[in-house]
Amino acid sequence: MIDDYADRHHPFEGCFNFRDIGGYPAADGRRVRWKRYFRAGRQDRMTEEDLKALRRLGISTQVDLRKPEEIREQGQGPLPDMGAAYHNIPIIPDGGTDELNRLVGDTGISGKRYLGYLDFGSQSWIQLFELLASGGAQPMLLHCTAGKDRTGVSTAFLLSVLGVDRNLIEADYVLTNLDVGRQADFIERTTGFPEGMDRALMLHHAGVPENAMGDFLDGLQARWGGPLAYLRQIGIDDVIFDQVREAFLEEDDQAA
Repeated sequence: MIDDYADRHHPFEGCFNFRDIGGYPAADGRRVRWKRYFRAGRQDRMTEEDLKALRRLGISTQVDLRKPEEIREQGQGPLPDMGAAYHNIPIIPDGGTDELNRLVGDTGISGKRYLGYLDFGSQSWIQLFELLASGGAQPMLLHCTAGKDRTGVSTAFLLSVLGVDRNLIEADYVLTNLDVGRQADFIERTTGFPEGMDRALMLHHAGVPENAMGDFLDGLQARWGGPLAYLRQIGIDDVIFDQVREAFLEEDDQAA
């Protein structure tokens, strides 16, 4: 369904799943603006050439979804030193992974696990959407460690608010699987695979199940009436939605 992956993917040598969500058809004959919202994994392993290319993107805001303990281990990455405003909005708190496993079972990546993120409370999503609604916050990079789970759920919420078709939201999510080979190559070349993990297992862990995002969206529909209904229930109103749409959408000249 998405045939322009090469246009939206930025193949940094030391950062993976870095891509633009621009160009998707949205509500009311509009489309998502290019070069306004990038999604990615950690950036602390970027090369000098990567850093030059990153600087050219002109990112003004970094939204870091990682736990504080991950940031202590990996660092914030290079963007604050490039002048980007830095915001840490942890989707899972320190120690939260064990709690998540207790709540939903250690089932690996799944829609059920993504729904478990919501059990940590609403404040992260409120903070995120207040930031997304800030007109001066773009271009924006939103990321976690791998750039696929917390980043994928957050991006799905944004695309839902923008009125992007659900099938496209799911297709955008699984684009992650197109970058797992490069990631496995990088790990093998730099640090080697962790003990007990071979290339096949690394590819599995770096990717995402094709049905996980669909199951997450189904769960939102069943429990709350859909993504927008959930966001409204936690206190994000139509004023914020309209500001987000103003920030990230433009008229689609090809829609007529």
